[in-house]
Amino acid sequence: MGDTPGNVSARAVVLAGGRSSRLGGTPKALFRTNDRAHGREAEHGSTLVEHLVGDLLELGLGTQAVVVVGPEDLPRMPTLRTREDPPFSGPAAGIVAGLNALDKTQPTPAWTLLLACDMPAVRPAVVALLEAAATCAPEDRGIVVIDDGRLQPLAGIYRTGALREVVRDQPSVNRSVRSLVGTLWDRELALSGVTDDVDTWDDVDRFGLLPPRD
Repeated sequence: MGDTPGNVSARAVVLAGGRSSRLGGTPKALFRTNDRAHGREAEHGSTLVEHLVGDLLELGLGTQAVVVVGPEDLPRMPTLRTREDPPFSGPAAGIVAGLNALDKTQPTPAWTLLLACDMPAVRPAVVALLEAAATCAPEDRGIVVIDDGRLQPLAGIYRTGALREVVRDQPSVNRSVRSLVGTLWDRELALSGVTDDVDTWDDVDRFGLLPPRD
């Protein structure tokens, strides 16, 4: 773990699965960004999941403190990897699989980020969440982003112990994120325009994304 914003110790679960049904099954995680616009050099642009992982590593999270939850055909990245069980059983199942993978590493950071990989502009939200965690009262267990009035369940940060306790022994297959971890949303972080996600082809065009490589 490096020097993160707010100087908090943190780890992250990155969700990169899902059926992408509104995109005709084209995996959202594999759409490519314009890396030159973000100050990175990449011949063909990085995928959305690589883009988010790159942000997390640049913000000081260690390679063993980030787990990507998704299919085996995702790009190779210097992070932990796992898959929800059974595959395509929803983001709550992905969270549990990610936590199980992270729990095998030591030391255990105080905070855990839960993030979807399909938010191309999410870096400022990650920074804001880490900084907010540094100022939390001892009783605060979790912070979730409210972006332009819309709650974003997969842009949040949690005390690791509280997160582990609340998901322990709970069923997670085909459940919503809110039903799994919503009781931990003790604080809301108001932001604007940084957690818009990629759900449709209009979103692909709006973000200027490139199609996955064959």
